[in-house]
Amino acid sequence: MQRSSDTIYTLQFGLVCLSSFLFSASFNMLIPELPAYLSNMGGAEYKGLIIALFTLTAGISRPFSGKLTDTIGRVPVMAVGSLVCFVCGFLYPLLTTVAGFLFLRLIHGFSTGFKPTATAAYVADIVPVNRWGEAMGVHGVCFSTGLAIGPAIGSTITDHYSINILFYCSSLFALLSIVILANMKETLPDKEKFKFVHLKISRKDIVEWRVIPSVIIIFLSYVSYGAILTVISDWSKHLGTSNKGLFFMVFTLTSLLIRFVAGKASDRYGRPVILKISLTLLAIALFWIAVSDSSVMLMSASALYGVATGMLSPTATAWTVDLSNPLHRGKAMATMYIALEAGIGLGALLAGWLFIDDLAMIPVTFYYCTGITLMALVYLQFIYKPKPLIPETIS
Repeated sequence: MQRSSDTIYTLQFGLVCLSSFLFSASFNMLIPELPAYLSNMGGAEYKGLIIALFTLTAGISRPFSGKLTDTIGRVPVMAVGSLVCFVCGFLYPLLTTVAGFLFLRLIHGFSTGFKPTATAAYVADIVPVNRWGEAMGVHGVCFSTGLAIGPAIGSTITDHYSINILFYCSSLFALLSIVILANMKETLPDKEKFKFVHLKISRKDIVEWRVIPSVIIIFLSYVSYGAILTVISDWSKHLGTSNKGLFFMVFTLTSLLIRFVAGKASDRYGRPVILKISLTLLAIALFWIAVSDSSVMLMSASALYGVATGMLSPTATAWTVDLSNPLHRGKAMATMYIALEAGIGLGALLAGWLFIDDLAMIPVTFYYCTGITLMALVYLQFIYKPKPLIPETIS
């Protein structure tokens, strides 16, 4: 796609960022209220499936969304992701059995399997090559802001109205995201009309081998996030933090602040340099969490963790774009997200296996996570061999 200027701040970029904000707020505003909702239906023992089922279908759908992004276009695939959120919001009040609820969580996961994949490809299409890191950072701020404020919005709506009104509001946010997409120009040249043959996935459609270096870094670095999701609430409570969500609030805030400069820095100094710095900070933060003996110490570790992930996320995403073939950019993004979700899943399993309600094992969990993060740093420093980019792959 030809670009007439060197700026990233265009109408198209603004629209895709706004759409992502509304989309992320739409599905995340439900999260704090769903455990109690499921318990009231008599499904308290299935709380762990609220996230697990959602993540499962998100991962399964990645190869499909990647292939469709590269064939029928970026905008239609983004629209499918938002449409799933829109429909599910209306169905939650209707399917009031435990089985019905769990089925909807399974379907709802397709939304995050589709929209982020196509969005990352779209952003790469519309911004100059030398601004990819900055663009991914700014877009990440918008998406993460939706993730951060969504739960607060959801709890406020439920407290003042009802859980059903929350579901309808979630649908409204998704609908607004779709309306914005309707005004965006497609960036995929020679796009095809949808055919059912596009849903046929072969082994070559699952992995974009060019982006394996970034995939390794993302997989190893996100193991820690799965562990944090699993045990940090218990660790926060043990160390005297009354608000178990404070850890997430602190690291989200610092992550948002650093994203504005991290992506731009990676454009200037190179992806590997910024990744090495972020992985070093991530390992320190995880070790700090493990040795924390007070709430203040834990919150300090949370702030550093946010800085590390805020640097790592846009840089790794931009690096994935760098390494990919533009004809298979959707597949590259799908490959990256599969690695991300696999890392989170492994971290959650590791933490659950080690923890088993024994608080003494939480520091051990984070020592393991520190070691796994250092493996990523060792790979980048001593094993990864950069190859010169061919001009056609970045045009």
